[in-house]
Amino acid sequence: MSVYPPRAAGHFRKKRGPLVAVVVIVAIVLLVLFHLIFGAKPARTGNPAQVVSAAKATLGDMPVVLNELGTVTPVATVTVLPQLSGYLTEVGYKEGQDVTKGQFLAQIDPRQYEIDKQQAQAQLAKDQASLDQARTDLARYEQLHQQKSIAEQTYADQKFTVAQDEAAVKADQASIAQYELDLAYCHITAPVDGRVGLRLVDPGNYVTASSSPGIVVITTMKPTTVQFTVPQNSLGQVLQRFNSGAKLPVDVYNSDNTKQLASGTLYAISNQMETSTGTVTLRATFPNDDESLYPNEFVNTQLLVDTLKQAVLVPTPAVQSGAPGDYVYLVNADDTVSVHKVTPGPSDGKNTVILSGLSAGQTVVTDGMDRLNDGAKIKIAKAKPQGSDEAPASAASSAQAPHHGGKRNHGSDSAASNS
Repeated sequence: MSVYPPRAAGHFRKKRGPLVAVVVIVAIVLLVLFHLIFGAKPARTGNPAQVVSAAKATLGDMPVVLNELGTVTPVATVTVLPQLSGYLTEVGYKEGQDVTKGQFLAQIDPRQYEIDKQQAQAQLAKDQASLDQARTDLARYEQLHQQKSIAEQTYADQKFTVAQDEAAVKADQASIAQYELDLAYCHITAPVDGRVGLRLVDPGNYVTASSSPGIVVITTMKPTTVQFTVPQNSLGQVLQRFNSGAKLPVDVYNSDNTKQLASGTLYAISNQMETSTGTVTLRATFPNDDESLYPNEFVNTQLLVDTLKQAVLVPTPAVQSGAPGDYVYLVNADDTVSVHKVTPGPSDGKNTVILSGLSAGQTVVTDGMDRLNDGAKIKIAKAKPQGSDEAPASAASSAQAPHHGGKRNHGSDSAASNS
């Protein structure tokens, strides 16, 4: 029988102490993990309802308008060029003056052409006398020929002489007509109604036929036209309406779209499409009685193509774009919202047509959707009283999303009154 020595027993007790401490620590850790994993979870407090503005989808008419850039293109722009050479002796217009067709503009020295005309008249008189003599001789030869008193050849030659003299007389008459035309060209008149520009040549200068830059430029001010382009994707509906005989109205605004300048109608469509831009050129006519449209001015045009009758309309801020595509937040009966995909159509800035995905009477969120998600609880804000200076309840959420801007506030105001 062996007995442990006292020293060995004390050594065993010293090792057992740390081992027990480790076992106790492991047990405590296991109990904590078990409580965290399988223990009762604390009750979560629900998220507060988001304050939003909403509006009901309504039925209404929506104009289909194409907004394009255009250029005022005059009906006629004519550069008056001299038809012959000579010194310019007189200018009969003032710069910027309105002229009518046939009104005197300038005078070229006509004296040389008057002399040429007199020479042609003298030559005509000479050739006319020769013709008269030849005809007299022909009449005498004809009597002798009937009496067989002259040779056949002499009679035939005399007929040819008469024909030659008649041709000479006609040539002289043509020369006189040419010189008369030259004299008319010396007196330069306006070929069209319009307004003359700045003077291009002064009296005393020698001008030549078709010399550049010409005498003056005349531009027709009224009526006038505006030329603009539309993309090929929009051409089909324009052609359909235009070919049916409908008069498509066109409104013109200034370059910054702040003022309407004139109203007219579409009257011409180009017969070719620009392959580089995929657009086709259209032209509208305007009376321009007040001359508000100035030649070569850049303007903004609005072409009314059609009007959608009884279309589903929602405030424009309600339509969002994101990962699902185009969608709206649809208000459910339990005061929650759901993401609802839609197909938007034309818009006038305030309202947007919903072609599919929404029915009239359904309510959509128009403002305060910055923190919304599918299934979120909402609270619809009351309409802002007219004349009140207080901001709506959704102002805080709008301020956090400046990209929505004032359109949302505007949409929510009108939407609340509609609902």
